Amino acid sequence: MHTADTADTADAAVSASVPASAVSVTGAVAAPGVLLPRPRTAGRPRFPLVATDLDGTLLRKDLTVSPRTREALALVRAAGARHLVVTGRPAASCREFLVAIGYRGLAVCGQGAQLYDASADRLLVSASLDRELARSVVECTEAALGAGPLELAVVTAAPENRFVVTARFTDRRRPEWGLAEREELWTAPIEKVLMRHRTVADGLVAETAERVGAGEVAVTHSEKGMIELLPAGTDKGVGLQLAADRMGFTPAETIAFGDMPNDLPLLGWAGYGVAMGNAHPDLMAIADEVAPSHEEDGVAVVLERLFAHP
Repeated sequence: MHTADTADTADAAVSASVPASAVSVTGAVAAPGVLLPRPRTAGRPRFPLVATDLDGTLLRKDLTVSPRTREALALVRAAGARHLVVTGRPAASCREFLVAIGYRGLAVCGQGAQLYDASADRLLVSASLDRELARSVVECTEAALGAGPLELAVVTAAPENRFVVTARFTDRRRPEWGLAEREELWTAPIEKVLMRHRTVADGLVAETAERVGAGEVAVTHSEKGMIELLPAGTDKGVGLQLAADRMGFTPAETIAFGDMPNDLPLLGWAGYGVAMGNAHPDLMAIADEVAPSHEEDGVAVVLERLFAHP
């Protein structure tokens, strides 16, 4: 990784400043044989670091954070714990969501490739992807699949982090996305490549890219219909460890929430991992607990149990 700024942010407060509202406390759906103990009501909380994904986890389908979840995050802060966002979105793309919940301090962005100081709106760490290597992996993946071209997008290098797509990448292109011919994707520095195929299963695309990449790139499955190529050694677990080290937390002190295979390293690093009710089966299989879905405020259900006063 390339360190863009060596400013010490170890004491940055990572929390959400949110309005108070009524909270309904309910039980979470636990994995068989697993019960998460309520933390001590006095002194240091059981999990002083709460790490959450954004899309499909903290955010609802409409990309908002519900009032109940906001209140649950306020309970985390009141207990003296910290909330750390760990997202696949680059910093430029997640900034609006962090601002909306009054988020402060460090955030892990770009699947772990970026460490972002939300308080100062500044990237502290950012990793770039070799363009020729990425192009080669894409072309070799297409050849190995033998099913025609992949649809492609790239995230350009920080700090802009523009999302640039080919014409057929999606049927509903957003106005803020850039549009480029395939060859134009490789003309400027990039941080990651996104691939999708309209007929080949995501799992096969990911497995093929990982095989032909031979460890020279990281491959992750971030959402349905989207496989990502990242700099080698990049994942959410690596990013979480970097942030936790700066903040002074250990895996045993961390509870993490996620929903897709790109969250496997996130839950794997944390002392306790929670998969959402809408999560990919691979994540459910390794989670310590399965919470209700993001539409049912699953993060809030677990946090209420952990941090609400009895």
